[in-house]
Amino acid sequence: QVQLVESGGGLVQAGGSLRLSCAASGSIFGHYAMGWYRQAPGKQRELVAAITSGGRLDYGDSVKGRFAVSRENAKNTVYLQMNSLKPEDTGVYYCNANTGRNNYWGQGTQVTVSS
Repeated sequence: QVQLVESGGGLVQAGGSLRLSCAASGSIFGHYAMGWYRQAPGKQRELVAAITSGGRLDYGDSVKGRFAVSRENAKNTVYLQMNSLKPEDTGVYYCNANTGRNNYWGQGTQVTVSS
């Protein structure tokens, strides 16, 4: 069982920045593929960014060049640096851990970008 706790969400003006953190339980965090997903009201959950255990990065088309995902294995934490935020980035952001056998989700953190 892996527990994920997100933090760092909030209200920000368009053009601003936020940094989300996701702290994970488990002694083999470094083996997990980690991802950030978001869900806006009335829309499906979508991939924002992902980072594999080997450090390979993947981004959703709408955030390329503005967001950056990173991980700090010594702290069992994955980060999402969000810059140049837009109102359409508003939503609940969820952390995901893929252990290869199971998928785990955090409770989500709200990000609201005002115009």
